[in-house]
Formats: sequence, C-alpha cells, structure tokens
Amino acid sequence: LVSTLLSIVISIVLSVGAARTIAPLWLLWPTRMILNVIRTIPSLLWALLAVVIVGSNPLAGVNALTFYSVGYLAKFFSETFEATDTDAQQALRSLGASPLQAFQFGLWPNARPIIWSHCLWMLEYNVRSASIIGYVGAGGIGLHLKLYAESADSWNKFSLVLLCILLIVTVLDFTGEKIRKNIRDKLEGQKI
Repeated sequence: LVSTLLSIVISIVLSVGAARTIAPLWLLWPTRMILNVIRTIPSLLWALLAVVIVGSNPLAGVNALTFYSVGYLAKFFSETFEATDTDAQQALRSLGASPLQAFQFGLWPNARPIIWSHCLWMLEYNVRSASIIGYVGAGGIGLHLKLYAESADSWNKFSLVLLCILLIVTVLDFTGEKIRKNIRDKLEGQKI
C-alpha cells in the first residue's frame, strides 16, 4: 500500500514530463529514457538491490516496489495524458490559463478515471509482488510464505497465506470496479 501510494505521487510528476502532449522535447526524451531504465529491471532485482542498500527489512520491499511501480505507472499515466482529448486544455490556455490550470481543469478531469484504474491495478500487482519479494529478504507477506514453505509441517499456514492473497486481490478487483463505475457515473452526470 505504501509503495503504491508513493509511486502514484512520483508517477504523476514524471508522467507529465513523459507525455508528448504536455512536455517540451528537452524534457520528454530524458524522462522517457529514465522510465525505460526503471522498467528494464524486474521487481525481484529491485528487491535484491534494495536489500543490499537498506538491509533485509520491510523498507527494502517498499523501496523495491516503489521504483518498479513508478516505471509502469508513469508510462501508463503519460500514455493516458497523450490519448486524452486536449481541446479543453488548449481552450483554457488560449483564454490565459496557466499550464497548471489548463492541466487541472482541462486535461485531468478526462484522464482521471483511467488514472484511477491504473492505480488500482498497480495496487493489486504490488500485493501479489509482495509475496515474491519477501523470498529475497525484502519483507512483506512473501517472508511468511518462505518460512512456511521451508517448514514441513506448515503447509496449512502456507495455503492460508495464499488464500489471503487471493481474497485481497479479489476484493481489490471488485472495489476497483465500483470506484471506476462511480467516477464514470459522475463524469456522465457532469456532461449532461
């Protein structure tokens, strides 16, 4: 949860620099290259790097999943900004709005449902990834999976942890659908 929240904040900033319809060329290509480098490294390797840097603890897991998530969320967000209709944003700019105001009132309302969808998907992904990165000492629920898998008499606990992960992912899936529906309904209500 913490790594997803951190990555959302960082990704929104980076995605503005990686969106062709928003960023100048001098910022666009370096930002995209940084995101490409981040996405090149799998989450398990991010976890190993984090364990080496901060030690074997939950902070390593938060760092690893944050970096990994930023690579994908910033890419998804920038593509959303590029695919969103920019007419309202351009109209606001021509009326004298600042770039921030044009983004906030022209582009953001149209991109928000897709952005939320990506955020929820990343949260679901990070819940599952936390079960893997614990195997390398980065904390999370994976540490318990590893301990239970190594103990011959703990297969019931191992199964219970897997069942909990399934339950959490399923709840996130249904919650995400409800949130997306509420956002769509609000947007449709505003258009009328």
